[in-house]
Amino acid sequence: MLSVLLITFPFFALVLCGYLAARTAVLPQSAIGGLNAFVLFFALPCMLYRFGARTPIGELLDPAAAGVYVAVGLGVVAATVALTRRRLGWNDAAFGALVAAFPNTGFMGVPLLVALLGAPAAGPAILTMLVDMVLTTSLCIALSRLDGAGTHGVAVALRRALRGMLTNPMPWSIALGAAASALQFQLPGPIDGTVALLAAAASPVALFTIGAVLARSQMNQHERVPARDYVPIALAKLFIHPLLVWAAGAAAIALGAPLTPFAHTALVLAAALPSASNVSLLAERFGAHNGRIARIILVSTALAFLSFSGAVAWLVR
Repeated sequence: MLSVLLITFPFFALVLCGYLAARTAVLPQSAIGGLNAFVLFFALPCMLYRFGARTPIGELLDPAAAGVYVAVGLGVVAATVALTRRRLGWNDAAFGALVAAFPNTGFMGVPLLVALLGAPAAGPAILTMLVDMVLTTSLCIALSRLDGAGTHGVAVALRRALRGMLTNPMPWSIALGAAASALQFQLPGPIDGTVALLAAAASPVALFTIGAVLARSQMNQHERVPARDYVPIALAKLFIHPLLVWAAGAAAIALGAPLTPFAHTALVLAAALPSASNVSLLAERFGAHNGRIARIILVSTALAFLSFSGAVAWLVR
């Protein structure tokens, strides 16, 4: 366990640094948007491109891994909505389901899993990102419109979600990396060096930014939220989601599906990550209770230092 903590501690320590910097105003709130833009539009796409270009195309498009992860994600969304819709309504229930099923793979998971398992872990991690950004997010946004919340219907919400995905540089960088992998294409030396520098900055700046975003969300939310509205979802994200992925993967392997033990482990650890921080932005855009979503992300991120490290100690031997 100590050897695992030695690897995971710097990642979560950077999140804490960003949180403390924002809480103490060393980092002004006005600067957080700039950090987020740098990570989202420059550093992280370069990192994802390089991982995609260096990963065999078969690992990026693994149907067995995708099938297991999609099945569990849909189950988590369905169960969360079913348990919370009557009390919270479709809008809040749907975004609670999204934050329960969408791990922070982009900002935290890819570099952390690669550090723990090696470069081959990038393939399954990137695959889960694509599933969550395209399928899980679109489904939850559609569900959020079913009770007529706000002024837009399901069709309008889906168009907005599609437009958001098309302008998100992360899927495009993954697609370009996959194409480069399939074609064995290499960038020219000076361009590759520039991309490498930006990619190297992605992990530390992204982790620092996660902490700053969480602090900003907490400081800007003054409404009291009952613990029952966010603690169970945070715990479900950290424990139930990865356990379901482990069980589904084990069942798939037992039934003869071509899912390797390595990919299975990577999927479980991706699911064991805390909730994705960008769900808070989506909840705010679609009029959901963002204070609740922010608390789920904050609690899951704080607890993940121990829960995720425990999952690694259990699975990686």
